[in-house]
Amino acid sequence: MNKDYYGQFLQALLHGDAAADPQIAALQAQPAFAVYRNTVFKGCADALMANYPAVRRLVGEAWMGAAALAYACANLPDDACLIAYGRTFPDFLSRLEQARELPYLPGVAALDRCWTESHLAADDPAIDADGLFAALSAGRDVRLAPHAAARWQWAAEHPCYSIWSANRNEDAALAQTPDWHGEGALLTRPDGQVQWQPLSVGACRFLDACRDGMGVAQAAGAALQSEPGMDIAATLGRLLQAGSFTSCASFH
Repeated sequence: MNKDYYGQFLQALLHGDAAADPQIAALQAQPAFAVYRNTVFKGCADALMANYPAVRRLVGEAWMGAAALAYACANLPDDACLIAYGRTFPDFLSRLEQARELPYLPGVAALDRCWTESHLAADDPAIDADGLFAALSAGRDVRLAPHAAARWQWAAEHPCYSIWSANRNEDAALAQTPDWHGEGALLTRPDGQVQWQPLSVGACRFLDACRDGMGVAQAAGAALQSEPGMDIAATLGRLLQAGSFTSCASFH
């Protein structure tokens, strides 16, 4: 079978287009083809709903099911393992007309995605904290490499972290209405379990700078620009305790 056959088959599967190839046209004429087509999309939609539990809890099964199906019809998975499916779903929600009245929803979805990525990330070794502090005490430049499982996000306009953390688990008690201001979040995976905590804008910028290859001093300067007066030493200690960095740090 040639590429044109497979191309027509995909068009028929994804969009229901009438196929010129008589073999595909014969397949389309069979009731089983419609069942197969619906099964493919439903499997993708079900996986997406499982991968975005906080979003699902916020909007309800019917709304999420419709959004997930619309996403699946335009974004087939590129991996047979669907646990990582839906990488661009937060961006999809930001463009979805039906989500316009929920402006915090893409940020909540991004945190669901952060959880998945943290859960699936590589097992980087923990940083040598003693070596780090010895280098800093000696006045040496240090570049900190974020751990593969570390994910962080700053939402400038919405309390996405509070909303997300209150809706992440089905058995979690819903929190009171949060104060409406920007929030940050840090997700790490110490001891093999994804954990999360709130994070200030300065700490988020510090991690951004570390990811971009800046040394600690330069990263601290970037953090202080975003959050004047933040305690750099306390922030670094908190990030280390959370497992934010790996042993790939460079001590110069």
